[in-house]
Amino acid sequence: MTVAVDLPTRLAGVLARARARTTLLTDAVDDADLVKQHSPLMSPLVWDLAHIGNQEDFWLVRAVGGRRPVRGDIDDLYDAFRHPRQDRPALPLLGPAQARSYLAEVRAQVLDILHGTPLSRDSAPLTAGGFVFAMVAQHEQQHDETMLATHQLRRGPAVLSAPPPPVPDSGRVGPAISGEVVIPAGEFRMGTSTDPWALDNERPEHGVTVPAFAIDRAPVTNQQYLGFIDDDGYGRAELWSERGWAHRQAAGLTAPQFWERDSDGSWWRRRFGIRTPLRLHQPVLHVCWFEAEAYARWAGRRLPSEAEWEKAARWDPASGRVSRYPWGEAEPDRTHANLGQRHLEPADVGAYPAGVSATGVHQLIGDVWEWTASTFAPYPGFVAFPYDEYSAVFHGGDYRVLRGGSFGTDQVACRGTFRNWDHPIRRQIFAGFRLARDLSA
Repeated sequence: MTVAVDLPTRLAGVLARARARTTLLTDAVDDADLVKQHSPLMSPLVWDLAHIGNQEDFWLVRAVGGRRPVRGDIDDLYDAFRHPRQDRPALPLLGPAQARSYLAEVRAQVLDILHGTPLSRDSAPLTAGGFVFAMVAQHEQQHDETMLATHQLRRGPAVLSAPPPPVPDSGRVGPAISGEVVIPAGEFRMGTSTDPWALDNERPEHGVTVPAFAIDRAPVTNQQYLGFIDDDGYGRAELWSERGWAHRQAAGLTAPQFWERDSDGSWWRRRFGIRTPLRLHQPVLHVCWFEAEAYARWAGRRLPSEAEWEKAARWDPASGRVSRYPWGEAEPDRTHANLGQRHLEPADVGAYPAGVSATGVHQLIGDVWEWTASTFAPYPGFVAFPYDEYSAVFHGGDYRVLRGGSFGTDQVACRGTFRNWDHPIRRQIFAGFRLARDLSA
């Protein structure tokens, strides 16, 4: 029997899950590692740690609770727009012990505020349906995924561990779910206006007419990507856009990040301090948008638009309606998708038959973020809420949309409408892709 959980208790659990993950990621290394910058692309882990507390202090202690700041003197230090990542190690940051104490003090006040705040759907917009508490939990989980990427860039012995992902049944291994699904032309409802925890860039729901297209049933795998490498995909300028080719040359790209080739021709991958043989049926990981674009051209295909991706993920051809997740409305569990850092790598394609969409597409949620062809832009009727810096300031920039989440994404920050974005050169993120193609009229 399912026991109903009241909203404050549910939100307290979501916040606790995020904090447990933050603690795991920061307690896994010593203080020297916490304050070290492991890559100019990433903040020191101790910056992320205190930034998480500062956002919670601002939005929940001050904005919702109406209380004095726990540490109002550090707002500037942890303003992500004032200080680029490469500059943050030089700032007078809180030390590890100070940061942990700050987070604990903030959280103690937040739990008191949570249980005294009206959360009904007709409450103030910031608290209606528990939005701002869920927003803060999503923010922490997004930084947890960023810190996980920092762990991947970190050099040294492995400090993280997790069980391996599930293995597909023999009938669903790799090639068994190859091929594509045809999605017929027509309108579907994209985005949401009803999900109380959806962020501003997912809103509002609106009709989008999508021409008929075909989309791959599974993400591109390591084995498929090896075909591109073996056919000199990195050496053929005609496969790359002008910008992509310039970046490939400048960055010296020859394979996905963290791949290594031995003298005997075998391929290996470095994963969180462990060197392992390349698993052929895993989705390819740590490729930038330009690499995905070049592979698609080599394969005679293209990347899907984010509207195509979302229609394949949420639209049910039998009813014409959309669902929150590919499999329906049920919250994700370990049978649906590879989420929440349960595993430290993608699962082989075919490992989550319970997560297949109504259109017959696999692993749209979890495993790897999927690059799309779309630039990051607002939906018609977009309203920034509760602040411009979450989405609005990124509109019109050089960003490509990613969909679906990765093995490092928590379920609170992953749904069929969730939108992520990054620069087309980024490879440290847990990103792969799948292919699509136009259909003749």
